[in-house]
Amino acid sequence: MSNIFERYAPFIQDFIYKNGWEELRPVQLEAARVIFDTDNNLLLTSSTASGKTEAVFFPILTELSEDPPTSFGVLYISPLKSLINDQFNRMDELLDLSGIPVFHWHGDVSASHKTKALKNPGGILQITPESLESMLMNRSNDIVRIFHDLRYIIIDEIHTLTGTDRGNQIICQLSRLQRLICNSPRRIGLSATVGDAKIAADWLGTGSGRDTEMPELPSEKLRWKLGMEHFYIQNQNENQAVPATENTDGKALFDPGYEYVYNCTKNKKCIVFSNSREETEYVTATLRQIADAKKEEDVFTIHHGNLSASLREEAEAKLKDDGTHTVTCATVTLELGIDIGKLERIVQNNSPNSVSGFLQRLGRSGRRDAPPEMMMVFREENPLPNAPLPQLIPWELIKAIAIVQLYIEERWIEPPRVKKMPFSLLFQQTLSILNASGELTPKALADRVLDLPPFYGISREDYKILLVSMIKNGYIQQTEEKGLIVGLEGEKLTNSFKFYAVFKDSEDFTVRCESDEIGTITSPPPVGDRFALAGKVWEVEELDIPRRLVYVKYVKGKMEVSWPGDYGEIHTRILERMKRVLEEDTVYPYLKQNAVCRLQSARSVARNTGMLKNSLVSLGGYTWCLFPWLGTRSMRTLRKYISQNSAEYKVGNIASETYYIMFKMESDDPKGFITMLDEKAKMYGIDTYSLVGATEMPVFEKYDGYLPGELLRKAYAEDKLRADEVCKRLDEIAKE
Repeated sequence: MSNIFERYAPFIQDFIYKNGWEELRPVQLEAARVIFDTDNNLLLTSSTASGKTEAVFFPILTELSEDPPTSFGVLYISPLKSLINDQFNRMDELLDLSGIPVFHWHGDVSASHKTKALKNPGGILQITPESLESMLMNRSNDIVRIFHDLRYIIIDEIHTLTGTDRGNQIICQLSRLQRLICNSPRRIGLSATVGDAKIAADWLGTGSGRDTEMPELPSEKLRWKLGMEHFYIQNQNENQAVPATENTDGKALFDPGYEYVYNCTKNKKCIVFSNSREETEYVTATLRQIADAKKEEDVFTIHHGNLSASLREEAEAKLKDDGTHTVTCATVTLELGIDIGKLERIVQNNSPNSVSGFLQRLGRSGRRDAPPEMMMVFREENPLPNAPLPQLIPWELIKAIAIVQLYIEERWIEPPRVKKMPFSLLFQQTLSILNASGELTPKALADRVLDLPPFYGISREDYKILLVSMIKNGYIQQTEEKGLIVGLEGEKLTNSFKFYAVFKDSEDFTVRCESDEIGTITSPPPVGDRFALAGKVWEVEELDIPRRLVYVKYVKGKMEVSWPGDYGEIHTRILERMKRVLEEDTVYPYLKQNAVCRLQSARSVARNTGMLKNSLVSLGGYTWCLFPWLGTRSMRTLRKYISQNSAEYKVGNIASETYYIMFKMESDDPKGFITMLDEKAKMYGIDTYSLVGATEMPVFEKYDGYLPGELLRKAYAEDKLRADEVCKRLDEIAKE
């Protein structure tokens, strides 16, 4: 401790004394060791609120104060604007003491602040990937002046970036930056939830020419307050609504699950997480409705990506205000490391899709030495007695138990995914580089683009197919000298600020109530119709289609809203643990009364129907249900493999859900069907390319719609299907 402490700059020592710290944490000691004593990159993973940010900034600020850079010295890249704003505020006191300038740069930052940063670049620049893309495209001639003495690149919340187009975009940007400044700054990655540190470290360091250190920190003892409760929707049993509002017949006044959520948040500072914007909107409106009926204060705010910056910032400010009791209903936008003060409880609607998501959300509460606290609430329709077997299982409750148990028992977190064929990003980076550089020969363009690490696996033949398609469709134009420049259609894309983002952006129409901006919607309803946004209902008064504006007025009530979206993949380990949840007799201590009863009934159904011993179960007549306990990619592959081999056994009407596959089969030999699938897989393997139809156009990523079909199908086969787990599971099912 003393050696590291003495190496810190005096202003940091003063900061530590002023805050009453008696010792440095292991995460701070290890970060300082790597930064002070090596030239390596650093991957720092430790729990939420463990001091990761201070751990890396203490030694970095020390170095900057002792040897001030002549350009920006630190580039801090964050996936969220709110995280940049928050880190900027959190570091205020320390940075004031240091005298080191800090600038933040994203879409909501004023032009004057950006001008000041460009006029005299120095200290720390905090930026989003999208703003960095804009800078590389539009200020390419100024990059050397701005970044020539860049020493550190800090990437926050890297678990949200590894294996995604957005994360690979950052790696492209860093490689382009290195080439321009002829320098390889050290990289530092921060996260509370990394599943496979080796994969994450390889991703962080790729193309940097440096080794990446991953300090092993002491594992922390789990200190959680965790509960799960279950409710049937429209159930008349008043007992399941406890503690319910008192009224004449003793039943809940509202949906019992939502009323339970309301009571869980009463007089507490909370975040209520949901897995979609639709559910977040509906929950917010319902909680406000309950408060109104009870004549109690409306303390509810809302936070998701389709809201205006002012509404999101209002929600964040209320959470940070220790003197304000507030409840914020949110999506993943509040899952990451923004410091939102001392939250007393997290409420989660249904289950998160991942262990990582569960830990991130749980870690929002319990800061400042209090244990994290979460209540998960599950609602489902009360299944009819004649409902098909899959509808008798509370999948969300079982998944949540599996997620919690995987972490308690094994400290397991999903490993980062590696994307082999990021063609959507390839399209975007091709236009970005051409826009920044001007005319390039096809060879020079290919050399420059394919030399970026995310594209190492893409052949020159495939890149030629992409370039020919881009020329044909006007995104790229060939000059008389046979050089390539951005074409007219390409200019339409690159001239929009939306081009900088590689994630899908559905923010089409801006919604305004008088002078207030409310948020955005994908498509506007007609004048007089109503829709939900920001937890309220609005009636359309006027449409300005050319300017993409919707003018509205507020009306009372609530209604459902729908956005298109993909809610993420589920790992096979979670499905396998779900099966064990149904198999074992464990009474988990965090289950409340209703949840215990629901789990018992689900286990009884699972055992009595034989679905745990026999993965293929008859639902009566020609209808069969297969429970393969596979994750999203493998499940998708198995469904396609069944379809490919369906003719011999007259299999049809194949419907795949997250947890099971249902189909009709006229053959009276179901075992033979599974055996046939297994034997073919053993003999020939499962060729994922053959599972993709010749006319399929599988569009997943933002720029997929601009790609030729043959590249889309190749990317789908490589990155969205997985054969090895399917082969293994078919062998196991055949032996049942």
